[in-house]
Amino acid sequence: MTGQQASIPNSSNIARAELDNGITLLVYENPAVQSVNLMGSLHAGSIYESPDKSGLASLAAGALMTGTSERDFDAIHGALEDIGADLGFRGHIHKAGLSGKALAEDLSLLLNVAAEALRNPIFPAEHVERLRGERLTWLQYSSFDTRYRAAKAMREALYPAAHPYHYGTYGDEESIAKISVDDLISFHAAHFGPRGMILVIVGAVDSADAIKLATESFGDWRNPAQPAVRQAAAPDTCSDDLRPVVFVPGKTQSDICMGLIGPARKADDYLAAQLANSVLGVFGMMGRIGKSVREEKGLAYYAFSRLGGGHGPDPWTVSAGVNPENVELAVASILEEIKRLRSEVVSDEDLADNQSYFTGRMPLRLESNEGIASHIHSMESFKLGLDYLANYDELIYRITKEDLLRAAQRYLRSERMVVAVAGPDRENPESAD
Repeated sequence: MTGQQASIPNSSNIARAELDNGITLLVYENPAVQSVNLMGSLHAGSIYESPDKSGLASLAAGALMTGTSERDFDAIHGALEDIGADLGFRGHIHKAGLSGKALAEDLSLLLNVAAEALRNPIFPAEHVERLRGERLTWLQYSSFDTRYRAAKAMREALYPAAHPYHYGTYGDEESIAKISVDDLISFHAAHFGPRGMILVIVGAVDSADAIKLATESFGDWRNPAQPAVRQAAAPDTCSDDLRPVVFVPGKTQSDICMGLIGPARKADDYLAAQLANSVLGVFGMMGRIGKSVREEKGLAYYAFSRLGGGHGPDPWTVSAGVNPENVELAVASILEEIKRLRSEVVSDEDLADNQSYFTGRMPLRLESNEGIASHIHSMESFKLGLDYLANYDELIYRITKEDLLRAAQRYLRSERMVVAVAGPDRENPESAD
């Protein structure tokens, strides 16, 4: 391993320990800064909730810091504020996530508060109602956001109603209104537990000391009720309506969200697809789509593509904001660029530029404790191996033009693409959705 590689988090400098309750601890010593970052996850995402209680997992994660059996709301936040620390929880589709930051000398307190919130929340009614009100306000505001509405319509058409990806993690106004404190208590009791939990600690700490402190906070946690880990397969079919249109009154811009099922992060061709996506709608001024649709033809205010790449069948999307009169022209132009990516190998220059971009940005992402913790967490969560970052340049430069073409041909099948549009109804300006 070269000197540069040795400075990158890898199997020789990441301490890894598995507790007998199923928690995996990973610690990376970074004495360059006097802080410490936590990042973690556990299997308590929205994939475990029922459609009629959509938003339950996210609301439960958001309410963990509202009170525990040891500390009330003021005591929790006062303890953190006294040391200038941050701690938060968030619900995702497959997992609930946690992140925190403090001075290295305050790691013990940060871990203790995190453990209390995860293990013994009491979900005080007054704070749950406040959080519910915030969620409802956000959902009401988002209902007038054409970009949000287009993405929502795309997701609901791409994934059938029985699929967990059909629903947003925040739920909707109807489902959020129905969730009770008892629902939160029951969901926590059934799904929050140590089995499969990952906790990453990065900062000016000694690995052995950090593992000892984390073990003291979490090592005796047990939850026999935890269910088996749920997976989400790619849906066999999508909606019969591949061109959903949402009319949002009072708007002057239309937003387009086009989507297909993309590769999961563990797919063999994920990195090739990621490079192909960069060529399509990321690199430079948002790749070929940005150059064609926005710069050359002037059809969009913004235009880019995005590859999901999570634990399940996340979408590969193209988004654009356009004048309502230019919707069809913009869609046709985007489809032209997708067709070109599927039918022609990219140039040597395009491949080299994007490979250089990917390898060049990685060190920048590892300049902070938070960035390092995020990548270590991903390596563990997706079973990439602790030497993934050390081998990253080689993996990227091993990808060929033909690999990009095969990935584009496998996933970017326009006949399966959902094209959702949200904006004003030009024919009936007063109508609403």
